[in-house]
Amino acid sequence: MSTSEAWSGLTGYTPSSVGVTVRQTLYDGLQTANRTRLAESNTSAAREVLRVIEQTVLVGATTAYMDVLRDGALLQLQRRNVEVLQEQVRQARVRFDLREVTRTDVAQAESRLALGRAAVLGAQAQYAKSKASYRQVIGVEVASLTAASPVDRLLPSRLVNAIETARSHHPNVGIAMFGIDGAVLQVKINAGLLYPTVGLVGGANYNWESDLSTAVQQFNAFAKAQISVPIYQGGSEYALIRQAKETVAQKRFDLDAARDAVQQNVVQTWAQLEAAKAQIQATQAQVAAAEVALNGVREEARSGQRTTLDVLNAQQELVNARSALVIAQHDRVVASYTLLAAVGQLNLPKLGIRIALHDPVVHYQQVRDAWVGIRTSHIR
Repeated sequence: MSTSEAWSGLTGYTPSSVGVTVRQTLYDGLQTANRTRLAESNTSAAREVLRVIEQTVLVGATTAYMDVLRDGALLQLQRRNVEVLQEQVRQARVRFDLREVTRTDVAQAESRLALGRAAVLGAQAQYAKSKASYRQVIGVEVASLTAASPVDRLLPSRLVNAIETARSHHPNVGIAMFGIDGAVLQVKINAGLLYPTVGLVGGANYNWESDLSTAVQQFNAFAKAQISVPIYQGGSEYALIRQAKETVAQKRFDLDAARDAVQQNVVQTWAQLEAAKAQIQATQAQVAAAEVALNGVREEARSGQRTTLDVLNAQQELVNARSALVIAQHDRVVASYTLLAAVGQLNLPKLGIRIALHDPVVHYQQVRDAWVGIRTSHIR
C-alpha cells in the first residue's frame, strides 16, 4: 500500500492517493512444491538423527549403570581381601611367636596387606568416579541398584540376520537414504529455474483532489496475469543443476558407506558379545579352580609343606579371578546392549520401559500447516 500527498500553501490544492497491489504466484516450475517435499525429507532425516541420539543415550546409560555395579563389586572384593590379609598377618605373627615361621614370612604378609589397602583406595576412587558419571548420564544420584541382565532375547539369532536388519533399519542408513531423496528434490528445484513463472497481479487505487472550492475523486481497480520466461542468465541455472546431480551421486555413495559401516559395527559387536560369553565361562572355571587351590595351599601350609608366600599368592590369584569374573559379567551386559544398538533396534518400547515418550510426529502435525506465527508448541 502506498500513500502520497502534496500541499501547496499558495493555492490550497491537495492531491492525494491510496493504493494496494497484490501478487500471487500460480506456477513457478514446481519449485515451491519441491521445496516443501525437501523440507519434509529433512524432517524425516532429523527423526532418524533422533533415533541415533536415543540409542547413544541408552547405551551410555547402560554403561554407566553397569560401571557402578562393577566398581562397587570390585570395591567389596578388595575390602574382603584386606580382611583376609589382616587375618593372615595375625596368624603369621602368632606363628612367629611360636617359632613356626620367620620374620620374613611376617613381613611378606604385612607387605601384601599394605598392597591390599592401596588397592582398596584405588577401588574407592574408581567407584566414586563411576557414581559421578552415573549422576551425569542418568540425572539422579546412585541409589540401590539391582543386578542387570543382558538383552539376548531381543537380538537376532544369527549374525547374518543381524547384518540384514542393520543394513535395512539402522537410523544411520535412514539418514543416508533421506539424504538421497533430498538431493534428488534439489535437482528438481534447480531445474524449476528454467521453467516459466505464472503469476496473478491485482490492485486498486483511490485518488482524490481538492481545493478551496471543488473536490474530485477517482477509483481504479485492475487484475492481470503475468508470465515470465527465463531466456538466458549466464548459465548459472544449468551449473546448479549439474552440481545437484553430482550431489545425488555423492549421496548414493554415502548410503553404501553407511551400510558398510553399520555392517562392520555389527560384526565387531557380535564378536565382542561372543567373547564376553566365553570370558564368563572361563573366569567361572578360573574362580572355582582358584578356590580349590587356595584351600589346598592353606592345608599344606599348616603341615609345613607350603610357605606363607604361597598362601598369599593363592589368595591374590583368587581375588584376581573373582575380579575378572565381575568385569566379564559387566562386559557381557554392555556388549548385548551395544549389539542391539548396532542393529538399530535399541529403543524404549523395545526394552519395555513404560514412560511418556516423545512423538516427533505430533509436533510436526502442529506446525505443518501453520502459515503465520512464531510460537512453538510445547513438547516433552
